[in-house]
Amino acid sequence: MRLAVIPARGGSKRIPRKNIKPFGGKPMIAWSIEAARASGLFERIVVSTDDAEIADVARQWGAEVPFMRPDELANDYTGATAVVAHATEWAIGAGLDVEAVCCLFATAPFVQQSDLQAGWKAFSSGDWDYVFSATDFAAPIFRAFQETPEGGVEMFFPEHFNTRSQDLPAALHDAAQFYWGKPVAWLEGRRVFAPSSTVVVIPRWRVQDIDTPEDWVRAELLAQLISEHGV
Repeated sequence: MRLAVIPARGGSKRIPRKNIKPFGGKPMIAWSIEAARASGLFERIVVSTDDAEIADVARQWGAEVPFMRPDELANDYTGATAVVAHATEWAIGAGLDVEAVCCLFATAPFVQQSDLQAGWKAFSSGDWDYVFSATDFAAPIFRAFQETPEGGVEMFFPEHFNTRSQDLPAALHDAAQFYWGKPVAWLEGRRVFAPSSTVVVIPRWRVQDIDTPEDWVRAELLAQLISEHGV
C-alpha cells in the first residue's frame, strides 16, 4: 500500500498556526490533503502532528490522525525525515504492507494531483530511494556573489565571471512540496539530495516556500493570479 504522511507541527513561530491558517478560503493543510485524495494514489493519508486542533482540522478534511507525534519529534530542530520515519514505523507496526511513503508538506497549496502522479510514475519505474519536487533557480547560481566584511562583494565562483549564462549548467532546488520514498530509505535516514534520487520538475511560478509573513503574502498573490488565469 501507498502511504501519504503530512507533517504538521503546532509550534510555528514566524507564522503562528500556519498549518491551519486560512488560505484561499480553507485551512492551509486542506490543500495538501485534497491533492493527496484527488490523486487516487494513497490507501492511507496520515497527518503527523503534536497539536489537537490541527488533528481535528485534518480529520475534517479527510485525513487520518491515528497517533499524536511524540514531543521529541515536535521541536524546532526535528527534520521531516525523522517524522516520516516515525510514521513509517507506525504503519509497519500496525501490520500494513507499505510499498512507498510520500511525505507531503502541509504548506504546499500549489501542489497538484498531477505532480504527485508524475512523482509516483517516476518512483515506480526506477530503483530510486526518493523522487521529489524541484524547480530551477531564477538566476544562474554560478554567477552568485556575497558581501565581504569590508562592504565589497566577491563571487562564489569567480572562474565564471566571463562565462555566458547560457553556457552554465542548469541548477535546481527543492520545491518543498512532496517526497516519494522507499520505506527503508526513510527508516535508515538516507539523504534525499543524492544520486539515488531523482526529481519531478515543477514550474517556478507554482513554487513558493511559506516560512515568513512575506512568503505568505507572496503566496496569496500567486494564488490569486493562478485562480484568475485558471492554471
